[in-house]
Amino acid sequence: MKSLVVKFAAAAALMAACALGQAQDLRIGYVSGERVLRDSMPAKAAQAKLEAEFSKREKDLSDTAARLKATSDKLEKDAPTLAEAERSRRQRDLVEQDREFQRRRREFQEDLNQRKNEELGAVIQRANAAIKQIFDAEKYDLIIQDATFYSPRVDITEKVIKALNAQAGK
Repeated sequence: MKSLVVKFAAAAALMAACALGQAQDLRIGYVSGERVLRDSMPAKAAQAKLEAEFSKREKDLSDTAARLKATSDKLEKDAPTLAEAERSRRQRDLVEQDREFQRRRREFQEDLNQRKNEELGAVIQRANAAIKQIFDAEKYDLIIQDATFYSPRVDITEKVIKALNAQAGK
């Protein structure tokens, strides 16, 4: 309900701004946050940094998963011929190894999410600064991010990406 109220208030404010805009020139811009986080050099650099930082752990987890599967398949194949005590011991070992693997996988995912949030947060902060700079320099009245519908003539996403790339080149 609160979201609906916020959307209604935003729509009312936009309609009021448009009504005012008829009396004077109203400059509105739109920025696709998704495109900025996908196409800008700082976002690509952040993604590459994360991949370099986490690729070894990810490969280790993949190798461990493959070993666990092989061990499980071998146990399943050998189970009919094993003594009850040996089969129980192997099952306990497999369960313990799987538990350890799941713990390591959760830790990996948590660490990756935390670092991704940090890196993307820095890119978003830089993007917002670039948007603010464009807003001030080109005298926009309103810049909207992530709108449902927008006209390509108000889309300034490419300007923002170019500004970010220029900052990254320095």
